[in-house]
Amino acid sequence: MNFDLSEEQQLLKDSARRYGADHGDFTAWRARVERGEAYDAASWRRMADLGWLMLNVPEDDGGLGAGPTETMVVAEAVGRYLMLVPFVSTGVIAPTLLTAATEALRAHLMAGLAEGKLVISLADAEPNGRFDLNRIATRAEAVEGGFRLTGAKSHALDGGAADWFIVPARTTAADDSQDGVSLFLVPAEIEGLTVMRSRAMDNRHNASLKLDGVVVPAANLIGGLGEGFPLLRDAVDRGVVARLAEAVGAMDAVREMTMEYLKTRKQFGQTLGAFQALQHRAVDMAIACEEARSMMYLATLALSGAPVERRKVIAAAKARVGQTSLYVGRQAVQLHGGVGFTEELAVAHYLKRLIMIDMAFGNADHHRAELAASLRPGAVAA
Repeated sequence: MNFDLSEEQQLLKDSARRYGADHGDFTAWRARVERGEAYDAASWRRMADLGWLMLNVPEDDGGLGAGPTETMVVAEAVGRYLMLVPFVSTGVIAPTLLTAATEALRAHLMAGLAEGKLVISLADAEPNGRFDLNRIATRAEAVEGGFRLTGAKSHALDGGAADWFIVPARTTAADDSQDGVSLFLVPAEIEGLTVMRSRAMDNRHNASLKLDGVVVPAANLIGGLGEGFPLLRDAVDRGVVARLAEAVGAMDAVREMTMEYLKTRKQFGQTLGAFQALQHRAVDMAIACEEARSMMYLATLALSGAPVERRKVIAAAKARVGQTSLYVGRQAVQLHGGVGFTEELAVAHYLKRLIMIDMAFGNADHHRAELAASLRPGAVAA
């Protein structure tokens, strides 16, 4: 697929690549992980200085109001250099949802996001929700001056370092309905909220939440009461596409590492790359990377389309990139041999990251099933 960048977009891509090359040292990455840092705060502030955290902040709120392509090129660099930053949660999903918040909240939170001073996490999953975004059992009850939230969230992306959470809760309708869903901003330190922090296999700090009668003011409602699902769907779609770009960046990086290893590692008196069987596997990895890139481009373009068609394209892209990314990651580890499984080698960490990207917002199997359901006669996209 041809996907030509404008001059400004190409400059942004080159800048992101240079930044990653200058600051993406794997030894320093491992040191931060071993210290238990939730994210690279210094790098996050530098990204704010470069304006990358303003990409998805509307111009009316002091941001750049950029499109999906600009987000894609930065997310690809984040994946390529395994950057330990909450870019998708705080730089993509949060500002997309905050556009529907009150003017006072936008003025406060958008500035904090753009300056790299806040981390805002979407609590996107529930214990019995599986990967279905509309399965929401958490309830919001109107009380004097606001709403009381009760329920549990099993996953909040980058929630281990979050200052605020965006919590979808149901104000009306059944637990699996797209109607009656409302979105609320909840500060991390509020009474009644228990944040259980966890460290995922890719060393990202996520969280699960327990809301025991958490009371938030009415001003913390994002969008209209009971009208939050379309906002949620749009924001998560944008987050999914940014995740696809991360995966493509990581795939390219791990393939290049593997090619270099095959060119230098010798066995039986010759380099591994001289063996025809391994050459075939290297070619298959290259094809998988190009296929994933084409699907990423298609999904990026689809973000500007109608919601129903957009969902079909993004589901197809998420399913296929999930399959190809895991193939490339596993091949990279296998072709490195036993050393590929060690903590000291980057390829093992790239594979873990690709596994978690595949799981985010539904794995390949889930999106393949969702796509199949949407293609049935009379089907309505979720």
